[in-house]
Amino acid sequence: MDRNFSNQYLRTIDLKREQIQSFSSYPFDLPVVENLQELSLHPKVTYLIGENGMGKSTLLEAVAIAIGFNPEGGTFNINFSTENTHSELEKYIKLVKGTKKPKDGFFLRAESFYNVATNIDQLDRDPEGGGKIINSFGGKSLHEQSHGEAFFSTFLNRFGGNGLYILDEPEAALSPLRQLSMLSRIHDLVNLNSQFIIATHSPIIMAYPNALIYELTSDGIRETTLEATQHYQIMKQFFDDRERLLYHLLQ
Repeated sequence: MDRNFSNQYLRTIDLKREQIQSFSSYPFDLPVVENLQELSLHPKVTYLIGENGMGKSTLLEAVAIAIGFNPEGGTFNINFSTENTHSELEKYIKLVKGTKKPKDGFFLRAESFYNVATNIDQLDRDPEGGGKIINSFGGKSLHEQSHGEAFFSTFLNRFGGNGLYILDEPEAALSPLRQLSMLSRIHDLVNLNSQFIIATHSPIIMAYPNALIYELTSDGIRETTLEATQHYQIMKQFFDDRERLLYHLLQ
């Protein structure tokens, strides 16, 4: 696997296990936290995958907050709070960073992207706010686009390269065709010295070549390949033998 660390912004995620008094309450009872020791990251693209409830989003949120992002998402410069619902996990993780700092960054999470779009509109209505923030997102209010269009406009326009990008289930608003286009955009940004950490359920999104895939299960965290993931196998089984699978499901 190609791992050129020269432009890596974030190298490892470590859990300060000695500071945790009990693993019986949230968020420490999540499987990803219970099984986390040290997680090495790929200098280009790292995926976190697994069933719902494993703690992918909670870990991603903690990493984003510890780096300096707003819990609800956005750039390093966006700072607002709709409702304080994030966990305290960021206090218990240690991030080992590379020698270079990212010049750009974005924490994109599907569930709170609406709040980010609202905050941008509010800031741009301030007559003393200077230049319009929305210009860096393509110039059109994200609320004046469909959810998928707003997502993709952000990928195309706001992600500028030389950046650290943390994406939580970006496929939520994207068609399969747009997901393929997203892979192309990821590749463009990787070639511009960018690093991605992505939580996803989509076999299309997790198909970027030479990436690192971690599968989170109740039994632990393991490195895997696209073809070995349950996500890929279920989709392949469905399309290879759809009628037989539906027969058993619908009986």
